[in-house]
This record gives sequence, structure tokens and C-alpha cells, in this order.
Amino acid sequence: MTVLNAGAVAPTPDFAVPSRLETFCRTAAFDRPTLVLDVDRMEAQYHALKTGLGRADIHYAVKANPHPALLRRLVQLGANFDAASTGEIAQCLEAGATPDRISFGNTIKRARDIAWAHERGITLFAADAEEELEKIAAHAPGAQVYVRVIVEQSMADWPLTRKFGCDAGTALHLLDAAKGLGLEPLGLSFHVGSQTRQSAMWAPTLDAVAALWTRAREAGHALTLLNIGGGFPAFYGEPIEAPTDYAAGVMAMVHERFGHVPRIMAEPGRGLVAEAGMIVAEVVLTSRKSERDLHRWVYLSVGRFSGLAETEGEAIRYQFLTDRDGDPTGPCIVAGPSCDSADVLYEKRPVQLPLTLRAGDRVLIRNTGAYTSTYSSVCFNGFPPLDVVAI
Repeated sequence: MTVLNAGAVAPTPDFAVPSRLETFCRTAAFDRPTLVLDVDRMEAQYHALKTGLGRADIHYAVKANPHPALLRRLVQLGANFDAASTGEIAQCLEAGATPDRISFGNTIKRARDIAWAHERGITLFAADAEEELEKIAAHAPGAQVYVRVIVEQSMADWPLTRKFGCDAGTALHLLDAAKGLGLEPLGLSFHVGSQTRQSAMWAPTLDAVAALWTRAREAGHALTLLNIGGGFPAFYGEPIEAPTDYAAGVMAMVHERFGHVPRIMAEPGRGLVAEAGMIVAEVVLTSRKSERDLHRWVYLSVGRFSGLAETEGEAIRYQFLTDRDGDPTGPCIVAGPSCDSADVLYEKRPVQLPLTLRAGDRVLIRNTGAYTSTYSSVCFNGFPPLDVVAI
């Protein structure tokens, strides 16, 4: 791994030599669109992030990809887990994680799900509303909680600023309320937004949360936990920092602003598993709508409803490989196979693809290990969910 100065940009990955993952995807037979996961590649990313994070505990965001092979390897590596539902908690327990290594990080939980988790030994819960604290107190008495703070200055490609978190004044009130309900308020959490490409982009959020941290301690709260959430990026063509340098840069800013915090949690999801996955698909159709059409249409066997939901708004720009790479290229609109006009992946910014592509050609989609198979479960139009294979 290249070692960079703080804030330096990682070099563009060298794809000249096919990886084990790419070689498998090019040569194996597949009956339908399939996500292939290289578990060893995920482990390498885990070590790279952990080196930069230092003493911060990694709580893998299970929602990114809950494949059993990934979870089992993470258990072996000593990782912890951020679960969003009882289903994800069950998957972690099945993979061998103990309850003390799992946090129930969703701030929107049914009362019976809180009770279910509590019965299985889960003791750490997230909240951003007083009613949520009341549910936790009633169904997981004495539990430990952290309060999620809203992030108003996100520089992420995919901000998470509206649905989750509360403002500073509400957070201080919730810390008091938690005590009054017999809970143990440990600290604060936040999320800078998915795919925050440079560690320096964390600075405004860390400034705001650090100011709140100071106010909470001055108000008498002996905070011991800071959950810095996710946001760790994957490579989709835009420059990003190398994972160790990125994580170390974030931690340096945390230490500068917060001093010594007894316990720090980080919740990488995309940044841990995205680059360990590749989707194998095929071209179903190529066409032009008229002789005047400037762009060629390329329809793939996988689309927005079968795993590529993050192309919404063209926020995530996946990279494509074909056996015809090297042939002349032109701008192409890329779409999925379903009978829905929303199933268009890239139209505002067409993709340069070989003009020789034809139906039946294999297409590989890089760095798709996160938020693909988990979005592919509805069988829309009768197409089966994205198949998954781990190597």
C-alpha cells in the first residue's frame, strides 16, 4: 500500500493486471446477474482501515452487505457490528458474534424489536428522539444509549442530513432524559454522509460535534463514547485517499478536537466491502431511438431494481469492464432490463462504452460489494434477486 502524506490523494488503482476477483468474474459461468465477493480483499481493507483508526473500534455497518462469509471473517478478525434490525442482529449472532460486539444503531426501532434484542443480550442502542428513549427504557431497562446528532454541513456524495439525528439543544435534553429514564447515556454519534471522499471534508462536522461534546460535559454528563459513524469512501473513479491515510486523518482531527475519549466507534460499510465485490452482468440490447439520436442505449441484465439502486441521481458512478475494451467508444445511456422508465442508470452523464458492444456480451461492474445485493430483493417484473457468490 502506498503511504501518503496527510490529505494526499491515492493514485488511481492499477487495473492492468487483473485481480483474482476480476479473473474469476471473466472466466466463471453465470446463469443470471451475480455479485462475486472476494473475502480476502475485504480482510485486506479491514486491516488498512484498522491501521489508520488505531484504538477506535470498527463496528461494521451490516446493511452494506450481510453475506455470511463476510460476517464470519469479520468475527474472526475481532470486528464489532452496527445492526439496523433484528434480522441483522440475528445474522451477526449466527456468524458467531457475541451480543457485546453488536450495537442496535438504527434510531427508528419497534418496541418489540428492542425487547427482542434486549432478550438476546444487546445492551447498546442509538436514539435521536425522546419517544425512542422511552421505548428503550421500557423494553431494555438500564441499557446504554448514545444520542445521534444531525449533520447539517455534509460534503458527502450521498448526504444523510434529513432523516436521522437531532440538533444540539435536543441532544442535550435527550442526555438528561435518558438519565431520568434509568438509562446510561454514554455519548454522541453522527454520520458525515456516505462516500465522503476526503478526510478533510470531516472538519466542519467534527467542529460542530466537538462544541456540543464540550457543552454536554459542562452540563455534567461524563461522556465516554464517541461514535464517528461511517462515510469512509470506496473508489468509483473519483480520487480518494488511501484507506489507512484517510482513517488516520480522521482520527487526528478527532484527537485534536475532543482530546482523550475513552471509547471511539467507527462504522465503515461501503469503505470496507465495496471494493471486494464485482457484479457480472450481460448486455441485453443496444439501440438508437432515431437516426438523430446522439447517444447509443445499452440495456444491461442488471438495473436499478436489481441491485444498482445507488445510481439514483447518478450519485454513485460505477465503472464497467467488457471484453471489447480497446475498441472505439462513444457516449452511451445505460439502463436496466425492467419495464419501468425509472430504470435508467446513467443518462445525465452518459458513459463511454465500446461501440461494438452487442447483446450477450459480458459486462463486469467494479467495486459493487456494498449496497447492491441488499437492495435486490423485490423480484420486480419477476426478475430474480441478484445472486451472490463468495470466493
